[in-house]
Amino acid sequence: MLRPNELKQKLKAGDPAFGLFCSVPHPVMVELIALADYDFVILDTEHVLVNPETLENMIRAAEALHITPLVRVADPSKETILRALDGGAMGIVVPHVETKEQAAAIVRAARYYPEGMRSLNGGRPGAFGKSSLVDYMKRANEEILVIPMIESSTGVANIDDILSVDGIDMILEGSADLSQSYGLPWQIRSETVQTALRHVQKRTQAKGVPYCAIPRSAEDLEPLYLSGVRAFVLGDERGIAFRALNAHRKTFHNLIPTEVPIP
Repeated sequence: MLRPNELKQKLKAGDPAFGLFCSVPHPVMVELIALADYDFVILDTEHVLVNPETLENMIRAAEALHITPLVRVADPSKETILRALDGGAMGIVVPHVETKEQAAAIVRAARYYPEGMRSLNGGRPGAFGKSSLVDYMKRANEEILVIPMIESSTGVANIDDILSVDGIDMILEGSADLSQSYGLPWQIRSETVQTALRHVQKRTQAKGVPYCAIPRSAEDLEPLYLSGVRAFVLGDERGIAFRALNAHRKTFHNLIPTEVPIP
């Protein structure tokens, strides 16, 4: 059900907000992330196969524990965006946005009239019509976040055009795919990629739009924060779980004596 968007409130107040990509398609994983005190979760349907019922239940889990659920959609079509929002997502993250026209189409798909043309529906976000649907439409336009990802050299070159579209609430960087677009796959710390990220960050902040970074190490956070960044995606829960599990096993493996005394 539509509630005040706590992530949007934090961004408006200038408070730090921490999120994770959630790639394990199960509500329990959302509960774990929420109980670990993250502020928002990005439910990934771009790289992960998630059926609609599971996605809706993952959103329910986020709502129950007051963590803001965003959905990274697989494509920018109005139908895909509509289903994520009608399932209760408090924002959409759209990968590979490269042009003003794409950004404008995304906003139209995510907002109701007069800001857009999202298809009308009396489903769960609007409490199934329990309250005024006209009031719901107004609140949805106020609360739902529209977040393009800049993941290509074309998107970097067109960032000013993209930001000229009314209704963009935050820009999320995508340094991995960005590195590939420059012919430097996974070289995310190369000067070419870092220069592009700094350019996108500066142009985004100059427009008064929040910029969301993906720190690749703990050392990255302080300079980003000092440069004005307040939203951070701290990776993917699968990688974090793998490293924690691997380190846990090694802790006990390393306790095994190298020499076993003969009884």
